[in-house]
Amino acid sequence: MKILISNDDGIEAPGINTLHELLSEHADCRVVAPLGPQSGVGHALTYDRPFDVHELKDGHIAVDGTPADCARLALSSGSPLFEEWAEARRNREIWLVSGINRGANLGMDLYPSGTAAAAREACLLGFRAIAISQYIGPFRELDWSACARRARPVLQDLLTQPPGEQNFWNVNLPHPVDDHADCEVVYCQPDPSPQAARYAKNAEGQFFDEAVYHDRPRRPGLDIDVCFGGRVTISKVGLYPEPS
Repeated sequence: MKILISNDDGIEAPGINTLHELLSEHADCRVVAPLGPQSGVGHALTYDRPFDVHELKDGHIAVDGTPADCARLALSSGSPLFEEWAEARRNREIWLVSGINRGANLGMDLYPSGTAAAAREACLLGFRAIAISQYIGPFRELDWSACARRARPVLQDLLTQPPGEQNFWNVNLPHPVDDHADCEVVYCQPDPSPQAARYAKNAEGQFFDEAVYHDRPRRPGLDIDVCFGGRVTISKVGLYPEPS
């Protein structure tokens, strides 16, 4: 199995290193990720300038662009990267897995999320894709080893289940108080509730949003409520609305 790994936290982020360690156990992996943090850029693409690409010592590729740029550069037909994968690209035999994002991508987060955008771009190009994120509870520190333990069986299972044409999987890992707790896996829909925004002005006259992520609206049985309640959420995300 061939897997392209990307993210929006940047190529040096601990989440992408955790993901690479997990997936390299059973797959041939390549990493193409933004040079630095690109959280919240959504599906932005770099059209207005050339961008640099750097091959690091470990063979990972750092792109001075967005997560969607990374997916497009690595998976487009005729890509100059990874010549040994040319046939696999032509036959759409590569999975893209994006993450592990530091912070959840639940519900409406799918729109601004660069993590989701990398998976969406791969899906647009005809490849199978997964976005995976780790929710962080209020006033909690994240244990990446616990994150890896929760992510491993979920990824192993999903990589045997293609999400179908024009769909990708979106996974959110919970953050239970007990890092050793087993977490139920729930397939559910993304919550369409808008994020609450509460803007305030600081002493310099600048505006900022002081809304608390953990207090956002949520509907029972949908991904926000399920993940905040301590369970792993898996949602099948379609590129286009289903016809009515």
